[in-house]
Amino acid sequence: MAIENIQQIATVMSSTVIAAGLLIGLGALGTAIGFALLGGKFLEGASRQPELAPMLQTRMFIVAGLLDAVPIIGVAIALLLIFANPFISQLSQ
Repeated sequence: MAIENIQQIATVMSSTVIAAGLLIGLGALGTAIGFALLGGKFLEGASRQPELAPMLQTRMFIVAGLLDAVPIIGVAIALLLIFANPFISQLSQ
């Protein structure tokens, strides 16, 4: 009985680590693509209308801050799953 419970915990933890890695990796990939598109569109807009560059730059930094929040939330959820896994408490019941 105890060995079966240890195997279940090991299975849950290994799946959790894989899920956390995917969560962080795909979040970082999506953010990198978003930053690339954002920077490209900023450069296009600034080159077409140079007098609007300061306004566009301000708005770009606001959107970049919001875009950067996505992987930070993903890392927080991944750390929650790794260190305070709610699925392991379900196994003990």
